Amino acid sequence: MNTTLVNNIKQDFLDKFNQEPLMIFSPGRINIIGEHTDYNDGFVFPAAVNKGIIAAIGKNLGNTSTVCASDFNDTIEFSIDSIAPMDKESWGNYVLGVIAEIQKSGKTIENFNMVFGGDIPSGSGMSSSAALENSVVFGLNELFNLGLTKTEMIFISQKAEHNYVGVNCGIMDQYASMFGIKNHALLLDCRSIEAKPFEINFKNHELMLINTNVKHSLSDSAYNDRRSVCESISKMLNIKALRDATEIDLQKVKDKVTPVNYQKALFVIQENKRAENASVAMQNGDLETLGKLIYGSHDGLQHQYKVSCVELDFLVERAKENKDILGARMMGGGFGGCTINLIAKDAVEGFKTSVAKAYKNEFDKDCSIYTVELSDGTHLIK
Repeated sequence: MNTTLVNNIKQDFLDKFNQEPLMIFSPGRINIIGEHTDYNDGFVFPAAVNKGIIAAIGKNLGNTSTVCASDFNDTIEFSIDSIAPMDKESWGNYVLGVIAEIQKSGKTIENFNMVFGGDIPSGSGMSSSAALENSVVFGLNELFNLGLTKTEMIFISQKAEHNYVGVNCGIMDQYASMFGIKNHALLLDCRSIEAKPFEINFKNHELMLINTNVKHSLSDSAYNDRRSVCESISKMLNIKALRDATEIDLQKVKDKVTPVNYQKALFVIQENKRAENASVAMQNGDLETLGKLIYGSHDGLQHQYKVSCVELDFLVERAKENKDILGARMMGGGFGGCTINLIAKDAVEGFKTSVAKAYKNEFDKDCSIYTVELSDGTHLIK
């Protein structure tokens, strides 16, 4: 957690509102493997990281609430009694959506003040949206003694994204951000919403993220389209979700769906199995197998689910050329964001230099490279 950012957000709140706030850290997340399986009731393998949203929150005894986004130098004001969505692209919808869902749950909150900022790289696929939603619901729960459990909170965050932002996300991002455990990844069953923590020991390897610094405009509509394909094929198979299907089951409807949609469903079934196999590999300390599964995940995302892009594929190809990298893949919804790389610690600096140069030559654009540590989930900063 960035202590300078904590101090800056707190001071900003004190300057604006002249009251002592509650301080909350809500982390972003990575996902080692298991992409687009969460909304198919499947398995994912995320972990909270030490980059996230810092929020300062306090009561407002007047008739309005004020929320300031320090990174955007932007402020919204509203009354808790008349919550409605803003323009589609506004960050305010993540905040207002959470408030609306809390109210729908029958809980009563009053007006409040909040200042937030973060150090999750923009467009990185590390789920700054879930971190923001969780910081709001967690902060309001503490401030007004709502008595919500962490599980209730993550569903409020998820519904906010569905109903106010218009992205039909699964539960992985909110879960990992809320329930993260330091130095652990979580094998999350997205149907039961139960997770098994795995202590991470990458030995002489570490995780490195490379941000393409692109976000192609397809992402939200393509995400919703793929979710819709998965749901329609599940209905054809008369099952609740693709998590319940095998490759043999899928063969039965092959002639009733387009080849493109068949491959999308096949990817989900295979990716779900990869996530389970990755947990076994991690338990056995078998990093070679883990790396192969990670490469397999990218191959499926690129060729079957078709949510990659030339910049992500370029970075994964450079990783494949380097014997010190055991696995690499795109991470997140797709069409931009980061690759995640399992790389030997002593090879990090050399690869950073070579891949940054190659990326700049290819796209006339810089990539951003960072390592992350695995963190605890959303919590009060004492």
